[in-house]
Amino acid sequence: MNLPDDATLTDRGLPPSGAGRVLVLACGALAHEILALKRMNGWDHLDLTCLPAIWHNHPERIAPGVAQAVARHRAAYDTILVAYGDCGTGGGLARTCAELGVQMIEAPHCYAFFEGTDRFAAHEDEVTAFYLTDFLARQFEAFVWRPLGLDRFPDLIQAYFGNYEKLVYLAQTEDAALDTRARECAARLGLAYERRLTGYGDLERFLTPRG
Repeated sequence: MNLPDDATLTDRGLPPSGAGRVLVLACGALAHEILALKRMNGWDHLDLTCLPAIWHNHPERIAPGVAQAVARHRAAYDTILVAYGDCGTGGGLARTCAELGVQMIEAPHCYAFFEGTDRFAAHEDEVTAFYLTDFLARQFEAFVWRPLGLDRFPDLIQAYFGNYEKLVYLAQTEDAALDTRARECAARLGLAYERRLTGYGDLERFLTPRG
């Protein structure tokens, strides 16, 4: 799901009810997963606002965008949770969240918190792995293939991916269609394929109500 603007979502598509609730301020690439967790766990207290997923291609926009969204929504919520990893901000997002007094997931990126940050960090031998999540398996064209210009200049595949050896699909769900798509992505990039079922990992733990 690529949301062009800050947009508030719930599983019924209704606006949030306001004060006393928890707002999750998230990357648009996590919208599907957070709404699924909300439904699965009956988290009726939780509302979701997403910022554009394409900002991963422009990480300098993430921390300022989060700050603006917190300012816009703070008065309506007792708690705001930031569902982002560092995501290429070089520690900038963590500093912004600390200054604003809001909590974010302690992880470098969504690959780490889906698998579990400690488990992901243990894969020291995977420096030549390219990762997909459910979102990226669905949106490979929009977020990988076209932004890198591979639709126009396929010879660039070697330049971008020549040092990779495999594509690792970190699957949040059991979905045969997404597995097929991920396999096709690996084939298009000329990489070996591996699938790991991670579920929602640290994201679910982060969103679970405390106390």
